[in-house]
Amino acid sequence: MKRRIIAIDESKCNGCGACAAACHEGAISMVNGKAKLVRDDYCDGLGDCLPTCPTGAITFVEREAAAYDEKAVLANKQEKMRREGAPLPGGCPGSRLRSIQPARPDAGEPAPAQPVNRLAQWPVQIKLVPANAPYFSGAKLLIAADCTAYAYAAFHERFMKGHITLIGCPKLDGVDYAEKLTEILRENDIRSVTVVRMEVPCCGGLEHAAKTALQNSGKFIPWQVVTLSTDGRILDQ
Repeated sequence: MKRRIIAIDESKCNGCGACAAACHEGAISMVNGKAKLVRDDYCDGLGDCLPTCPTGAITFVEREAAAYDEKAVLANKQEKMRREGAPLPGGCPGSRLRSIQPARPDAGEPAPAQPVNRLAQWPVQIKLVPANAPYFSGAKLLIAADCTAYAYAAFHERFMKGHITLIGCPKLDGVDYAEKLTEILRENDIRSVTVVRMEVPCCGGLEHAAKTALQNSGKFIPWQVVTLSTDGRILDQ
């Protein structure tokens, strides 16, 4: 079958191994000091490895390739963990179980004010929203990973206020949002773009799609990326 898959230019690869570490499906290995796509059927085509490459050696191509085999990937992960004596979490690192203790006000502090809903439009899913929706005119655009609003308690006030909000998860949806986001940016007067993602590797696909859309739109639009930790902290912006 012909599908989208990564390609690695070995002449640009500096052998740092960052892409192999970011590829949790195990599709990339280091061979003779260079990154190499060793299993087509392990590559999901989402490109978590792309943002980690410091030399731009990784790109997407359309070519004949074996279909992505999620069952084979999971079996390979479990076998590797057995060999290494590690526990078997059963899936993407971003889905590992973790209990988070919510922050509580110190004694004597007033209770937080009643939160305000800052959602300005519906639908909010990237794949459902019309590219020519009237609320995009002159909008500040927020592109957020699904999990971010759950991880960051003040998400509405800190990020959604004054923005048109689009959410998605490339890992769960199994799509590349770049084409849809490019259409939105091209067809509307977007004032700024803020991408809010989680620290987990699978969120790299959302960030990459937004950056690709900004490049393909042919417009100069101010943008920023904010990364949240799974315990609700802003790591960088």
